[in-house]
Amino acid sequence: MRQMLVLLLGIIIFAGATTSFAGECGDVNSDELVNILDIVYLINYKYKAGPAPDCGIVTDIDGNVYETITIGTQVWMMENLKVTHYRNGDPMPNVTDNTAWQGLSTGAYCEYDNNIGNVATYGRLYNWYAVDDSRSIAPDGWHVPTDAEWQTLVDYLGGGTVAGGKMKETGTTHWISPNTGATNESGFSALPGGSRNLDGVYNSRGYYAGFWSSTENGSSSAWSRALGCSHSEVMRAGYFIRSTGFSVRCVRD
Repeated sequence: MRQMLVLLLGIIIFAGATTSFAGECGDVNSDELVNILDIVYLINYKYKAGPAPDCGIVTDIDGNVYETITIGTQVWMMENLKVTHYRNGDPMPNVTDNTAWQGLSTGAYCEYDNNIGNVATYGRLYNWYAVDDSRSIAPDGWHVPTDAEWQTLVDYLGGGTVAGGKMKETGTTHWISPNTGATNESGFSALPGGSRNLDGVYNSRGYYAGFWSSTENGSSSAWSRALGCSHSEVMRAGYFIRSTGFSVRCVRD
């Protein structure tokens, strides 16, 4: 134990106690700093909560690179999907017009508020038709999680009433205050990318993170998961119409 602490402390001192280190393995708790809190985070994984972050990466068809994290028996992307092409290279429509979005019955994506500046942080929003397309929006070796796979994650993190807090990025840089219960102890690093309603209107960035599953629910809707800034829950819903725009996270095959 003492040897491990000395080694970890040496790594932190080398990197610099307040050095910005976003996206690197040293920032294991994803707070954009490398400091003593990263040691605490690693110890919690080592002795309390399971394996430490992988710091592995996966690349989509467009060349976007995503960090990954092992949570229980699953490996998840730590970032929201940004891809604009299906796995075979076919382009996916970027639909900006509200009326056109409302009438879709095929796959499409958009940027929140039609502002490409939101993509680097929050990824893109996709309707469920894009999720369900046989050409796949996930990188090779990955897929959009089923409703059951989302539930496996939630159960591993202690159930729906507390798992959201363990999945949310900490602080209020991206989440609106109070970001209740956020610890990000899972490393999932959920961000509030908001959604796009049936009428094409963008809604709730900063307040809400909505994620599609690949599981349909009836002829017009599909199952999803959601996290909010004012609670620690992971909400499961099967009533959202398939033309709704949500974020997407992928899980490894």
